[in-house]
Amino acid sequence: MKNLYLIFILIFILFLTFSCSQEVSKIATGKNVPQKFHREVKLTYNSDYLLYLPEDYYKTDNKWPLVMFLNGSGERGADIEAVKRNGPPMLVDAGKKFQFILFCPQCPERIYWENKFLMALLDEIESKYNVDKNREYLTGLSMGGNGTWSLAIEYPEKFAAIAPISANGEPDDACTLKDVPVWVFHGEKDDVVPLKEDADMVDALKKCGGDVKFTIYQDVGHGAWVQAYNNPELYDWMLSHSLEK
Repeated sequence: MKNLYLIFILIFILFLTFSCSQEVSKIATGKNVPQKFHREVKLTYNSDYLLYLPEDYYKTDNKWPLVMFLNGSGERGADIEAVKRNGPPMLVDAGKKFQFILFCPQCPERIYWENKFLMALLDEIESKYNVDKNREYLTGLSMGGNGTWSLAIEYPEKFAAIAPISANGEPDDACTLKDVPVWVFHGEKDDVVPLKEDADMVDALKKCGGDVKFTIYQDVGHGAWVQAYNNPELYDWMLSHSLEK
């Protein structure tokens, strides 16, 4: 009986100790008091994507260059076929052959491209396929062009070259890309994303010695990607760059 009593007392003390530890400590009132917050948050990403492998992919063990294409806002959602409406995946559907892996994730509905999400997707592709990590390229149109600027600015060491189209970025951060080859495309008469948005990024890059090209299509509106992605020089330019020195 005595042992049961001691066990009860011990449980009661542990309960009081735990309860006290859960109480919010009092802080001074009437003034600003610095506090700290720490919590680990687990994120789960879901996305469909299109993947194009060159016809000779399985005939060799060689590593292949990779082009990552980010769609615009009109192709967001859960219908992966929508990603084929524009850009390189549309060209593949029309019979175009590329000598690189083409990776086209689809941005989920009602959100914008998020960098950690994109890097998780790219890590997945790198783990499954023979990707040459020294020859990875990034491009996108409109919202995907914005994502191109943003992702490359956060991870400038990742991509051998980038090509944002009809987009806008953050000129104050542009010099992060001073060592990354950049080719920007925009329509002169774009009334969705004004030409000045990309022009400001180009000017900022030039001021810090960036390697940047700027193509402005005369009498073209927001859809400058039609001419840009149909230009074979774009792909030749991408593939001419490598992170290897």
